[in-house]
Amino acid sequence: MTKTIVVKQTGSPIRRPADQRATLIGLGLNKMHKTRELEDTPSVRGMVRKISHMVEIIEEKG
Repeated sequence: MTKTIVVKQTGSPIRRPADQRATLIGLGLNKMHKTRELEDTPSVRGMVRKISHMVEIIEEKG
């Protein structure tokens, strides 16, 4: 069984650099309070860390 994390967008991408907006879209988040269940890999963790001020990890499964 693979480990997953549930990520929720809590901040707006308005007035943020283009790379941070692209990271949100790459994670599948584009609207406020949207959640996604993502595979817990180093690349996903790095993306979440890059925009940690706009997202929060709700839970870790697995």
